[in-house]
Amino acid sequence: MSLVALALGLVLVVEGLVLALAPRRVEDALRALASLTVENRRLVGLGALALGVALVWLGRPL
Repeated sequence: MSLVALALGLVLVVEGLVLALAPRRVEDALRALASLTVENRRLVGLGALALGVALVWLGRPL
């Protein structure tokens, strides 16, 4: 359970940094996402999911 808490905490740190340091860029990114079709947004989400799984797999303890 502590590993899950650590992972969620790190996600919140990264998200908080992005919002604190570049709020206008976040708005631009949201506008860009809104202009995509549903299929393209799904592909972006699947790509992010695959990248996240790959990073978790690479960072796992041996």
